[in-house]
Amino acid sequence: MLVVDEEQRFGVAHKERLKEMRKNVHALALSATPIPRTLHMSLVGLRDMSVIETPPRDRLAIQTVVAPFTEEMIKKAIETELARDGQVYLIHNRVESIYSVANLVTKLVPKARVVVGHGQMKEKELENVMLKFIRDEADVLVATTIVENGLDIPRANTIVINRADRLGLAELYQLRGRVGRSHHRAYAYLLVPPERILSDVARKRLAAMKEFSELGAGFRIAALDLELRGAGNLLGRQQHGHIEAIGFDLYVQMLERAVAKLKGEEGAPELRTTMSLGMDVRIPQEYIPSENLRLRTYKRISSIASEAERQDVRKELEDRFGPLPKSVENLLEFALLKAMSERLRIAAVERQGSKIALRFHPETTLEPAAVVKVVRSRKGIKLDPRGVLWMELERGEPVAGALKNVLAGLRGEAQS
Repeated sequence: MLVVDEEQRFGVAHKERLKEMRKNVHALALSATPIPRTLHMSLVGLRDMSVIETPPRDRLAIQTVVAPFTEEMIKKAIETELARDGQVYLIHNRVESIYSVANLVTKLVPKARVVVGHGQMKEKELENVMLKFIRDEADVLVATTIVENGLDIPRANTIVINRADRLGLAELYQLRGRVGRSHHRAYAYLLVPPERILSDVARKRLAAMKEFSELGAGFRIAALDLELRGAGNLLGRQQHGHIEAIGFDLYVQMLERAVAKLKGEEGAPELRTTMSLGMDVRIPQEYIPSENLRLRTYKRISSIASEAERQDVRKELEDRFGPLPKSVENLLEFALLKAMSERLRIAAVERQGSKIALRFHPETTLEPAAVVKVVRSRKGIKLDPRGVLWMELERGEPVAGALKNVLAGLRGEAQS
């Protein structure tokens, strides 16, 4: 079994190399902020996911403040924490100017004992700095983002992050998690330049940090990170990025075809059936007011491929939005009929008054016996020389029900 803790610190190549050491490996990845690619794989069902939302006993939510960088703000934050006998992290992710920031802190709060830690220090030197902070021989640790994981110092309950707009959402969440690890109220100050105009993405990141400050919000932070950064590549090593060039649907179709080709399962070329049945197949605005939600629902319904899936979607819609209007019932039937027609390689289904014409694709492979059986199964149905199956509707007969029975009859004998 492979257990990867703090998964966001590992790349795909690292994890895949570990898996290659044994043929059968069960992998468990742990993270407060899953990589978008990993989270997406869980959401689409490729991996199982468990969420721990219960915080440790007596743990309090971290008070998060987004504010412009000012010396007064830094001084106040440090003095407030020192007044209650606590310690402070000050994150400045630029090694070349980190010592000048440490000098500024010493000037603002002369009584504070300040130490500096960053990744370019020698191992022993960095270890001594961290031990000083852990042993309470220092009040303020001015550091780069190397402190984002693995530190559990209960007395450190204030973190000041300079240029928070330059850091990613997952990184900000991890850094904020360094404080508030006891029963004391913790504070996180996300500082941004006062004169700088923030990008839309940076503004969304900071707004999310402020909004999702309650305990157990890691999953929602990770979900927003997935939305902002994209899901990356399911088969490749890219762990984030949007599939903007071709769109997600086409990407998934291409992926399915590539996998089928590698497995030697290439089937017949894809066929889309044209359907014209004169049915009202829309989702009324009063049923689902949100346009975005209506579009998602149309997409969800268009993927129906069986009667069981139709029933599942129907129950889901009833549960979320109430009893289905007639037009939505028609839409569910329409989606199922279209899926059945495409499996039989029917090019078009058209209603002309009381008649329905089923136009078969030249490559359709149906047993003649199946067609004969369907023709004999009901009155007013015949096959013309051009390969079009005509069926006559009886007075008051539901279009969807009649068509479904005929398609089911054909499908039962259709060659795969």
